[in-house]
Amino acid sequence: IRLLETAKEANLPLIIHNRDSHEDMIDILKNIMGNSLNGVMHCFSGDEKFLKTCLDMGFFISFTCNVTYKNAGKLREIVKLVPMDRLLLETDAPFLAPQDFRGRRNEPMYVKYAAEEVAKIKGIDFSEAAAVTAENAIRLFKLPKC
Repeated sequence: IRLLETAKEANLPLIIHNRDSHEDMIDILKNIMGNSLNGVMHCFSGDEKFLKTCLDMGFFISFTCNVTYKNAGKLREIVKLVPMDRLLLETDAPFLAPQDFRGRRNEPMYVKYAAEEVAKIKGIDFSEAAAVTAENAIRLFKLPKC
């Protein structure tokens, strides 16, 4: 709660890693942040209802390399529902290495595997997935354009 209050005071984006506490997380966010929400749901693992709530609150939704796992069918269905202008990619290194590297240390360079999988799910080219998610990160974090 103190970190949320600090982010609100400093007008910084939130990076929320929520796991199996969707209702509690939403209640805390609404109570502390009110309408000044800006951030990303890191390593998204929720269902369609939680996704809708997060999108309605203004969050970006980020997926890691676990989207490449053979048993990630439900997660891939969620990816389909995320608008491209609210989608981010990450690795969560050193955890959640892509399917082909399971059991090994995840590395930032493996984000391309998440991008390839998301591109396949969305029916777009890898270059489009990479460009759009990079632009989204620039918007969220107010980074200078390269």
